[in-house]
Amino acid sequence: MLQIRSLKLFFMFVLITSVTSCGLLHKSNKTEKVENKAEEATDLVMEEGEEMEVPEPKEVLPSIIEMKTTKGDIVIRLYEETPLHRANMKKLIDENYYDGLLFHRVIKDFMIQGGDPNSRDADPNTRLGNGGPGYTIPAEITQKVFHKKGALCAARQGDNVNPEKRSSGSQFYIVTGAVYSLDDLKQMEIRINQQAKATLMQKYWADPKNEEMAQLYAKYKSEFKQDSLNILISKLQRELDENYVSYKFTEEQIKVYTSEGGAPFLDNGYTVYGEVVEGIEVVEEIEKVKTNGERPIEDVRIISIKILE
Repeated sequence: MLQIRSLKLFFMFVLITSVTSCGLLHKSNKTEKVENKAEEATDLVMEEGEEMEVPEPKEVLPSIIEMKTTKGDIVIRLYEETPLHRANMKKLIDENYYDGLLFHRVIKDFMIQGGDPNSRDADPNTRLGNGGPGYTIPAEITQKVFHKKGALCAARQGDNVNPEKRSSGSQFYIVTGAVYSLDDLKQMEIRINQQAKATLMQKYWADPKNEEMAQLYAKYKSEFKQDSLNILISKLQRELDENYVSYKFTEEQIKVYTSEGGAPFLDNGYTVYGEVVEGIEVVEEIEKVKTNGERPIEDVRIISIKILE
């Protein structure tokens, strides 16, 4: 899903985030290990394209789909909170888009990923994860639905090139995840909020309305006026903080993540648009396949997807 490392950020944003990112508290080994996986997965798909048109409000959208795979069947409920992603799923199912595609990326205790059209007839040595239908979908991120075990989520490009967090047109992942402690979740809240603030700062510098401030920043930097730079940065951070509402896990999230598990470090960053209601054992079997890197050695395919309701 996520494999871009190009950092096309304004130099101001790079400086500011390098300062703010060093405030993380000490993490448990498990939290750090899995967040490293999240870092690797931060750019799930190298796909660029046109924006998807919003579907007609009266369109009947699917609520239950069945994904037949070479490891068994997975039944998924699509969320009402994400109508654009449901509409897109209907479109792709009607086109038989997913038939024959691979689960091309598997990471234990994290997720299984598929939906790259380039995987259909891919050679074992072909690098996958770059394909899609040529468009992206507006983010539909809400805390009502989250990255619990079995969640169906949309892959996307990383924030550095996709601050709007738009979803891939076809690539998805199903969370397998792990169980976390309360301390782990506190550390992840810090990380989520730091990332959100960094994205807000990136949007600020990218906005043409702030060009005058950007020029002032560049002037102070070229003249080595560090005190003036620090004052300017502090002012901007205060302005952004005034309108920023800190992200906190809900009681439901905490209960699920400390008992059933999931991938809480991805919350508030990716659209979650469904959940497995039958066949989680199939997802777990796919997660356990042997891989070369992150690609399964034995091809695991989506045979077909159909709408049940």
